[in-house]
Amino acid sequence: MNNENLIIFDTTLRDGEQSPGASMDIDEKVQIASVLEELNVDIIEAGFPIASQGDFKAVQEISRLIKGSSICALARALNKDIEIAAESLIDAKSARIHTFIATSPIHMEKKLKMKPNEVIKTAVKAIALAKSFTDDVEFSPEDAGRSDLDFLCEVIEEAIGAGAKTINIPDTVGYNLPHQFGNLINKIIKNVSNSNQAIFSVHWHNDLGLAVGNSLAAILNGARQVECTINGLGERAGNAALEEIVMAIKTRNDLMPYDTGIKTELISKASKIVSNA
Repeated sequence: MNNENLIIFDTTLRDGEQSPGASMDIDEKVQIASVLEELNVDIIEAGFPIASQGDFKAVQEISRLIKGSSICALARALNKDIEIAAESLIDAKSARIHTFIATSPIHMEKKLKMKPNEVIKTAVKAIALAKSFTDDVEFSPEDAGRSDLDFLCEVIEEAIGAGAKTINIPDTVGYNLPHQFGNLINKIIKNVSNSNQAIFSVHWHNDLGLAVGNSLAAILNGARQVECTINGLGERAGNAALEEIVMAIKTRNDLMPYDTGIKTELISKASKIVSNA
C-alpha cells in the first residue's frame, strides 16, 4: 500500500529570515533555494515581495532559476501586495500566491480595526485577485489558534469558495498544545462543508517548544501540508524544523504512514548551508 503524500512547504527564506540576525543577501537566498530544490521540497516560500526591493528581487531571481519546486510569495490581503507578489513570480515554472488576514478577536479589533464581516469580504476579494494571476492560491487565517471556531469555519468556507486550494492554519503566537490543536484541525475539516475541495496545512511557531509536536498532531488529524524551516529557523523562538518533522515521519512511519518525498541524505548539507548563511 502506498503511503499518503505529505506536502513539504519550506519557509526558511521568508519566515526563517525574520529570525533576529538571520537576514540573507540574494546570493545566499539563491544558494538555499537550490539546496531546497535538491532536497525535493514541494513548495519554497521565497519571500514577502512587498516588504522590500531586496525581497522582491530575491523572489524574482529564485523564480527564474528554480524549476523543480513551486515558488511561493507571501502577500497580505491587500491589492498592492498581491500585484507585487504576482509580478515577482512571473518567471516561475510553478507559482503560488499565499495571502493572509487575521481572524482572532484581538487581532481584528486591535491590529486591523475591522469587523468580522469586513475580514471575510477582504479575504474573498484578495483570493479572487490572486486567482487572476495563478490558479495556486493559499489562504491563511492569521492567529487561527486563538480564533473563534465558528467564525474560523465561516472564513475558511468562504475562502475555499473563492478559489483557495490550500488553507493554512497557523498558530501565529505558538499558543496551543498538541492534543488541542489536533482537535482544532479535526473540527475544522469536519465542520467546513467544502473542506474536501482544499488541502489543509499547518504553520507553527516554537514559543513553547511545541512546533513539531503540534505539526505532527495536525497531520494525524487531516493536515496534508506542513510549513517548516531548515534548522527550525524563524521569528522569535523559531518555526517547526523541517528535519525533525521529516525524520519523525520516516522513523515512525508505522504510526504516520505518509511520504514526504524529501531526500533525507541531503538534510545535513541543507542544514550547514543555512547555518553558514
